[in-house]
Amino acid sequence: MLHLYCLPLWARCLPFVRHQIVVKSLMKQSISIDFYYQRLMHIPLIDVRSPGEFAKGHIPNATNLELFTDHERAVVGTAYKKESKEKAYELGYEFVKPKLNDFISKSATIAPLKEVAIHCWRGGMRSNSFADHLVANGFEKVYVIEGGYKAFRNHVIQFFEQPLALHVLGGYTGTGKTEILHFLEKKGQQVIDLEGMASHRGSAFGGIDLPAQPSTEQFENALFFKIHGLNRKLPIWVEDESRMVGTVSIPEAFYNQMRERTVYFLNVPVEQRTKHLVATYANLTHEKLADAITRITKRLGYDNAKFAQEALANRNYAEVVKITLSYYDKYYLKGLQNRVNASVQEYKTPEVSPEKTADFLINLLNSI
Repeated sequence: MLHLYCLPLWARCLPFVRHQIVVKSLMKQSISIDFYYQRLMHIPLIDVRSPGEFAKGHIPNATNLELFTDHERAVVGTAYKKESKEKAYELGYEFVKPKLNDFISKSATIAPLKEVAIHCWRGGMRSNSFADHLVANGFEKVYVIEGGYKAFRNHVIQFFEQPLALHVLGGYTGTGKTEILHFLEKKGQQVIDLEGMASHRGSAFGGIDLPAQPSTEQFENALFFKIHGLNRKLPIWVEDESRMVGTVSIPEAFYNQMRERTVYFLNVPVEQRTKHLVATYANLTHEKLADAITRITKRLGYDNAKFAQEALANRNYAEVVKITLSYYDKYYLKGLQNRVNASVQEYKTPEVSPEKTADFLINLLNSI
């Protein structure tokens, strides 16, 4: 006979659920994260971790339907550590009991065909209990991901080790690389927009008036999900970046591949780049622009930073750009020259014209 506390939380008040657990209903199946991505990505995915866990990092196509709130999870965890497993189960059950019907209605909205995959942190009590509850209430097939979110994270890190046909788009600040990538994608090319995913333009000015950046963990998850949807044997365009994009770090294995692949360096005259940067930054929050200049004072030099602040105060944005480019161009060139194993192909481009440049790159790729 099973001890009461060995059963999932709702098994204590639902005899049918106890029966389902004892007989190990075939309607519930444990699967690996690999199997999910190979066979079941069309199935809705529910993450039963707390909102705080989900916010830190989650599988991009998952919907959060938490078993416990952050506060409830902390209370249960404290009871488990300081009192006993049984006390933690009792508290957990009291938190969960009023939500049982809500779990079914919300899960039915997420998965109207009554087929769903579930995961928690390690694929343990939370996900299995939730899955048993769904099975007991009419869900036809419920998959539980073995190892949970932790297994997914291991899968993500290993995934970046595989070779990709990356083509790196390079050029000094103001070349319009992000806009070029967008046109490449519109024209049918495979593209990864790292700055878009990181919510940052990649300089001291890069985060101004943009949404908050994701955690590095969630950035990695999103990058994995993007690459997973691409044909990894065909060319994939990506912008040349530093390892850090704002506060977000590009995965080491992926970044190393970027450093080893051919760079298509677009050399655009500084006057044209200045016009483009003025159009991009002049309408941003003035105080934040001034703060960005302050943060790079040591890199610009005290005098240059002072002149840039004065130009900004006078709304002379072109002068601000010229002063800051004196630093950023040298910084980028140094990074380009440090590529030991990569081929750098330079193409003089007379203007910032993203669509024309995208057409040029496509024709160039087709001719190789």
